[in-house]
Amino acid sequence: MILSAHEIVRRTHSECTQERLVIAPYSTESQQPASYDLRAADNTTLTRGACTLVSSLEWVELPPDTAGTLRCRSSLGRRGVLMGAGFVDPGFRGQLTLCLTNLGHEDILLQKNDRIVQMILHEVLNGSERYSGRYQDSCGAVEAKES
Repeated sequence: MILSAHEIVRRTHSECTQERLVIAPYSTESQQPASYDLRAADNTTLTRGACTLVSSLEWVELPPDTAGTLRCRSSLGRRGVLMGAGFVDPGFRGQLTLCLTNLGHEDILLQKNDRIVQMILHEVLNGSERYSGRYQDSCGAVEAKES
């Protein structure tokens, strides 16, 4: 089940730690009917023909019953931008590193606070396990880590 805007907002205000969702800083302009738009943390150029790692402005903490799917916003997709690595496990904490590849005809400048990626939140049935991998508590754009 995909979480609605009402449910996303409710969970960001929940007193129950098992269901509390953290999106900070939260912006009402980024809240969509069934997703939340993540914003660029810094000014960044998406160079034509290259993959660029971009950090989300938001610090995200998902409870154990919630996972996220990341999709490039259609306004960037129409300019030739594709996104890779688009899943957030339950229990993840940190800024998200967004892998954006510009296949368009020109470089694209992203300004800090530009909405760039949609995060669709899903309920995980009987979710109890939390992410504990090497990207936990990420700050800024994080390069791939050695296995």
